[in-house]
Amino acid sequence: MSIGVPVSTILMITGFGLALTGLWGMLTHRNIMRIIICFVLMGTGFNIVMVAGGYVTGATAPIIDRALGAAEAGARAIDPVPSALVVTAIVIGFSVTAVMLAFAIRLYAAKKTLSIDAFTESKW
Repeated sequence: MSIGVPVSTILMITGFGLALTGLWGMLTHRNIMRIIICFVLMGTGFNIVMVAGGYVTGATAPIIDRALGAAEAGARAIDPVPSALVVTAIVIGFSVTAVMLAFAIRLYAAKKTLSIDAFTESKW
């Protein structure tokens, strides 16, 4: 980047911005579909933050071969654990979103609306 700000800082700011926007939307909206969208937005923001936490400028993939010896791997390799956690979080987030959408479909079939106000008298 030509402005002199590290990429990881920009990613952290973007991730936290998305997470806060999603949290704000979940707390202020009354429509179930909007709440689900904000939940996904918040999860995406946290995924970006986790990837940015493991990013190292100028580092290489953690594959020990002729280009990267075992002695210098600790200093020149990117930590693969945050990326693996994000892939897992994406899969879990997708399944949680699918369950939330299935509940939204069932709630719409029962009340013909997606407003939370219509479900206040529901007994579980």
